[in-house]
Amino acid sequence: MSRRSGPAPASGYDAPLSSGCRPLASGRDADVYALDGDRVLRRYRSGGDVAAEAAVMTHLHRLGYPVPRVHHAAGPDLVLDRLVGPTLAQSVVIGRTDAWSAARILLDLLGSLHALPTRRAAVPADRILHLDLHPENVILTPAGPVVIDWRNAREGRPGLDVAMSAVILGEVAADGGSPLCRPARELLVAYLARTGPLPLLDQAVDLRRTLGPPGDARLAAAELIRALHPTGRER
Repeated sequence: MSRRSGPAPASGYDAPLSSGCRPLASGRDADVYALDGDRVLRRYRSGGDVAAEAAVMTHLHRLGYPVPRVHHAAGPDLVLDRLVGPTLAQSVVIGRTDAWSAARILLDLLGSLHALPTRRAAVPADRILHLDLHPENVILTPAGPVVIDWRNAREGRPGLDVAMSAVILGEVAADGGSPLCRPARELLVAYLARTGPLPLLDQAVDLRRTLGPPGDARLAAAELIRALHPTGRER
C-alpha cells in the first residue's frame, strides 16, 4: 500500500513523507499529511497506539455514521479518507453558517451517534461517546458533515457527551482574549437553548481535566454555562 521514501516511523505506517514535508493541518496532538488525492495520514506526535480509535471509526463507518474510512492503522498512524471542505468552525467565523444552524449540526451529530449500537457496552443505556465533538472536529463536505478526531471515544452515558461539547465551547467563549470568543459564545447560547439542563456537567468538567488541555479553562467554561443556563444536577 505504501511507497518507500526514507525511514519508516517505528511501529507506524511506512509513509511516503520527505523530511521537509509540511502537514496539511495540525491539532493539539497530531499532524495530518496528504498521501495522495484521496487519502491522508494522521500521525500523533507523542506516539501511541491508534488501534482503539481505528476500531471505533471502523464500527461507525459500517453503521453509516459520517466518519472518514480507515484504510490503515498502526502505531501512532491512521490513514484515512481525505475530506474536502471547511470545518464547521471556519464556516461559522466567515458567516456561512449561523450559530443556531451550527448548534443544530452538533446536536444532530451527537443524537445520531447516540442512537447507534455500541461495540461492547456492559450497561444497556451506554452509547458510543465522542467526547471531543466541537466545530473544529466537524468537516462540512459536499456530502454532509463528517466527524473527525476520535481519540477520546469511549462508551458511557449520552448526556456526558452533550455536556462535554458544551464545556469545550465554553472554554473558548470564556476566553476574552480569543478572537473566537464572540462566535463561540453565540454558538454556546444556541447550543444550550436546544439541550436544556445538563445534569452531567460536573462529570464532564472533571473528565475534561484528563482529556483536555492543561489549565483551568474548563472551570471558567462551567461558570459561564451556569450563568447562561440553569443546570440540572444529577441525582
